[in-house]
Amino acid sequence: MWWGVAAALLANVLYSAGFVLEKRALSSLPEVSVRRPARLLRLVLGSWLWIGGSLALASGFGAQLVVYRTLPIAAAQGIFVSGLVILVLLSSVLLGEETSGRERYALGAILLALLMVVLSLKEGSDTVSRSAPAPLILLVCVPSLALGVWLYSSAERRARHRHRMPTTGVEYGVAVGLLYGVSSLAIKGVSSHLTGSGFGGAVLGVLRSPYPYLLVFTGVFGLVMSQAALQRCRASLIVPVCTTVTCLFTAVLGTVSFGEALPEDPLRLALRIGGTALAVSVLLAMPKHDPPPTPQPLSPTRELTSHEPGRPAAEDTGVPAGQGTAASPRKGDGEYAGP
Repeated sequence: MWWGVAAALLANVLYSAGFVLEKRALSSLPEVSVRRPARLLRLVLGSWLWIGGSLALASGFGAQLVVYRTLPIAAAQGIFVSGLVILVLLSSVLLGEETSGRERYALGAILLALLMVVLSLKEGSDTVSRSAPAPLILLVCVPSLALGVWLYSSAERRARHRHRMPTTGVEYGVAVGLLYGVSSLAIKGVSSHLTGSGFGGAVLGVLRSPYPYLLVFTGVFGLVMSQAALQRCRASLIVPVCTTVTCLFTAVLGTVSFGEALPEDPLRLALRIGGTALAVSVLLAMPKHDPPPTPQPLSPTRELTSHEPGRPAAEDTGVPAGQGTAASPRKGDGEYAGP
């Protein structure tokens, strides 16, 4: 069990560092779009900082394999939530991002909701499942993937409106979180095939299951969608929303799919259901738009130059009066400067 806890904490550090590195790399790149995936891949693969972030994320997926072999799904998601604290700290230090008071209260409520889910666990009574019926996994994952792609497409259509308000990225976070939730279930399924039957038998068992194909789909679409979302929105908001959706999706639907039974004790059952409902309610209540930027006042130098008493206003050429330009040198420099 302790190996699983250590692996989950390591995955938190790797995921948070990977997202922040990718966000920092994307801030210096031209605008990317899901409508031009080839251009997006060409741009990001040319950034060593982005490649470093991607390697950190890939290592986090590897740590998850260890986690899901040693901890119940719901318990693992409870530990993964602690990565939100690391993410917010790294975003503040490395990206200079600030969260509003309302968003801090919302994130605190989400952490409380997930803490309720963790408190619903009881050591020794929760078993680690090793398999799930493939038809049930597809029944859960395919509609979730379709919903995630549809939500992202809807957010993209609204973002192209000329007079739209700046979006916070909640819709993007929910959409990508659904894809990563499916990916988390697929990782859990792959870990169930890593048994003592030998490397060849494990590989054959994985290829016969739907898990590698779900991972390919979520990997490709998740990569393209998350990069465009990270470039447009604050990592300190979109990643916690994405993480929350992923954790709740995996904890609830993963528990059902892999047969890890819900608590029989009424208090623990109420904590698990209540925590899930609270997190969803907070997500729906979070602000959907950033406040518009404050207009910058005119500089004092420009105002004095244009409105100095006893002197006619200078022509609005974009250059303060008394200074020359390349096309209009000052008088006295040996060239005619005009009337």
